[in-house]
Amino acid sequence: MNHYETVFILNPVLSDTQIKETVQKFNDYLVSKGAEMISKEDWGLKKLAYPIQKKKSGFYHLIEFKIAGEEITAFELEFRRDDSVMRYLTVRLDKHAAAWAEKRRERVKSTKK
Repeated sequence: MNHYETVFILNPVLSDTQIKETVQKFNDYLVSKGAEMISKEDWGLKKLAYPIQKKKSGFYHLIEFKIAGEEITAFELEFRRDDSVMRYLTVRLDKHAAAWAEKRRERVKSTKK
């Protein structure tokens, strides 16, 4: 199983309910394929560096997980099929990137307390 991180941007015109449903759909998909969920983060509404589909902002979400490499293609196909997703990026983390992600998660936890 490889360690992956996916960041995706959702359309800013979606309601809170629609956003939660969309994020849950991707989480459920990963779990159904046997993924080990490590972390989920909601980064909120952010301004885009350039317009995408004539939108200047979007809701950012990050999912960190471990899954077999052959499942990634089908997972990304789900993003392409969903009209509410404006952009997505999935990267495989090596041991150094995974260690950095762990430090980042700990830093986020300590600032929330």
